[in-house]
Amino acid sequence: MRHGNKNNALGRKKAHRDSMLSNMACSLIEHKRIETTLAKAKALRIYVEPLITKSKEDSTHSRRTVFSYLRSKEATAALFRDVAPKVADRPGGYTRIIKLGNRLGDAAELAMIEMVDFNTLYSAKEKAGAEVKRTRRSRRGKSGADGTGAEAKEEAPKATAAAPKTEKPKAAAEKPKDDAPSAGEEPKSE
Repeated sequence: MRHGNKNNALGRKKAHRDSMLSNMACSLIEHKRIETTLAKAKALRIYVEPLITKSKEDSTHSRRTVFSYLRSKEATAALFRDVAPKVADRPGGYTRIIKLGNRLGDAAELAMIEMVDFNTLYSAKEKAGAEVKRTRRSRRGKSGADGTGAEAKEEAPKATAAAPKTEKPKAAAEKPKDDAPSAGEEPKSE
């Protein structure tokens, strides 16, 4: 029975488990993202997050404490040099675990553990999404600055996509409709 036992043994003795977690923590600090099993990723998160918190205070004592866990000068230096300044304002939650499905050979649950502040994919999407917001739902029914509704704005790209590509000046394409109906519209009867 495992009553009151809060750590996952991972099928290893203590010395083997500590060495494995130390090596995985060094790899995570070096590469910022590693793939492993879900159980090891959860155990690694518990192991490495206190070390990242400890690295926020750059003192000899905290460097020696972190080195006693990592047992690698390079990883300790990288943690204090690269990681600590980036996570200085974050109060916790330095890692993210993403489930990847099952491994083909033994059906073990795979996961990717990564450092949150070093993932450029999410921050790039947020920046690009803030500049160009393309939602049809929020614009439907609203009228633009020139008095045309959203339906007229949506039809313009469809008409140009269906028509053969010819070189037209941009000024001619942006003229307001006066007399001639465009393709796909019926003539106005007054």
